[in-house]
Amino acid sequence: MIKLSRRAAVAGAAALPLVSVMSRPARAADFSYKLATNLPPTHPLNVRISEALANIKQQTAGKLDITLFPNSTLGTDPVMLSEVRSGAIQFFTLSPLILSTLVPASAINGVGFAFKDEKTAFAAMDGKLGEYVRGEISKRGLIAFENIFDNGFRQITTSNRPINTPADLKSLRIRVPPAALWTSMFKDFDAAPTTISFNEVYTSLQTKIVDAQENPLAIINSAKLYEVQKYCSLTNHMWDGFWLLANPAAFNKLPADFQAIVRKELNAAALRQRVDVAALNSSLQSSLAKQGLAFNNTVPAAFRNALAQAGFYKYWKGQFGAQPWSLLESYTGPLG
Repeated sequence: MIKLSRRAAVAGAAALPLVSVMSRPARAADFSYKLATNLPPTHPLNVRISEALANIKQQTAGKLDITLFPNSTLGTDPVMLSEVRSGAIQFFTLSPLILSTLVPASAINGVGFAFKDEKTAFAAMDGKLGEYVRGEISKRGLIAFENIFDNGFRQITTSNRPINTPADLKSLRIRVPPAALWTSMFKDFDAAPTTISFNEVYTSLQTKIVDAQENPLAIINSAKLYEVQKYCSLTNHMWDGFWLLANPAAFNKLPADFQAIVRKELNAAALRQRVDVAALNSSLQSSLAKQGLAFNNTVPAAFRNALAQAGFYKYWKGQFGAQPWSLLESYTGPLG
């Protein structure tokens, strides 16, 4: 079931037929939990999670009722992360790079220009690198489900100029999420990164607080950022996902069979969502071009070399440590 604030309802009204909306039964559920996301209702993550929650409710005979709150309805990312830790929210999907404010190791999938394609990224995150990161998340008092959702490769959009080479990033006022890895990378390109929560990105671009932002095409589309940007440079500078996080106390209160159902359905939702995002990305460039975005391709090696010369990879190897860096390079090859 989805509950939307007035703001979120307006933003997602056109897409509500795609998302299952259910009314509560007369008999209250034994467990009434919340699952929060920061994405619009139309995003494949919310569509697939909504389906999974309906399946969970059916398979538990209505005894476990998890309500989906999309579009940052329950607060900014830092607020919702705090609330899933306290138990006020029981489940939350969050980018590993933003989670790194609590779990530094979780940002490792976002090392600039590391993964050559999504197949490599998923091999790493479903394999030893993801296992390592989930262990670090567990040490900080959260459960991370096994299958990470796809957020895709991130691209740069701008209002004032296309980004063709690393030099084009110089002095660019670009919005970045609240995570050190983003700020570090764009500073090494001599850009001017500014931390802004996602629910404020559209307005910040519209009012020219910043001139640029970076996100996967699916988010550029679902958040309608093409309305306030002119150019989209296909940089593929970071691969990003969404860990599904759970409050351990709340999750462990569930009977063992309920826990198994939740894991099965939400992990399956992540796998289906990956297929959805891949299909969506294959068609989005042409549809976004029709909305007025001007696309250009870039040469990743030029950007990777610029970061290497700036000491980016050497610095972050030191930050993450030899073991996780070795795990990363076992999938990506040598970096820096």
